Amino acid sequence: MNRIPESQLVLAKDGSVYHLRLQPHQLADDIILVGDPNRVALVSSFFDKIEHQVSNRELTTHTGIYKGKRISAVSTGMGTDNIDIVINELDALANIDLKNRTVNKELKSLNLIRLGTSGALQADIPVGDSFVAGQYALGLDGLIHFYGGADSVIEQDFTKAFIAETRWPENFPTPYIVKASETLLKKLGDGCYHGTTATSPGFYAPQGRSLRLKLAKQDMNHQIENFAYKQNRITNFEMESSALYGLSRLMGHHALTICVIIANRVTEKFSDNYQPYIKKLIHQTLDRLAE
Repeated sequence: MNRIPESQLVLAKDGSVYHLRLQPHQLADDIILVGDPNRVALVSSFFDKIEHQVSNRELTTHTGIYKGKRISAVSTGMGTDNIDIVINELDALANIDLKNRTVNKELKSLNLIRLGTSGALQADIPVGDSFVAGQYALGLDGLIHFYGGADSVIEQDFTKAFIAETRWPENFPTPYIVKASETLLKKLGDGCYHGTTATSPGFYAPQGRSLRLKLAKQDMNHQIENFAYKQNRITNFEMESSALYGLSRLMGHHALTICVIIANRVTEKFSDNYQPYIKKLIHQTLDRLAE
């Protein structure tokens, strides 16, 4: 077996993965991903028992038992760059012998469920008690193109149609579209809006917001809102799902994002009292995982 060098697989002094600071025994196979590290405690507040609590920088993990099911809650921070770190290190914990620095002969598939907040891009999706499950993720970030084999997980015709119909600028990152886990969508997505979740590399101009600086593509949100491919429309904007879906498919994991809609970019409505809906989504997801 090929040994992975120290500069590639970076470990902390205690042998844990460098950023998450986790050991393999501290991670469950079913993982709830949240952006906000403070939200990890909200997830684990439902647990019957907490086994491990580990925190480093903005990355916090609680692993415990919920109705007999072992589950980890892990914060990722914001953005696809953080997702790149977190998913690679979760996969290393599951599929690499950290002591010998070799890939395990038998590979494990993790269930990675991101629960977050998002802004709707369709006028008929209300703010508040609305959950959107991303059947697909549209990456406007470009991250997956740094990985070999990316073309094998990208929905090529869907992606080409988006680039053509939105007249996507050549100097922007090349978009890509990846499908969610059908298994997780079936298990966790009942009662949610289904659609394509757009992942942006930023919160302001990359999502069509303008404060003092002008937008390079003024009609971007309008074109995204009006685009559809075989009745698949783009339902919402956030900042993590494309990298989550792309890396998970390349590594053989199952991934799904479900978001609470806290704003609607078409109607310009916003809710600053969305915490009860986040709590409801977490409880619902934990119950469905434990079934």
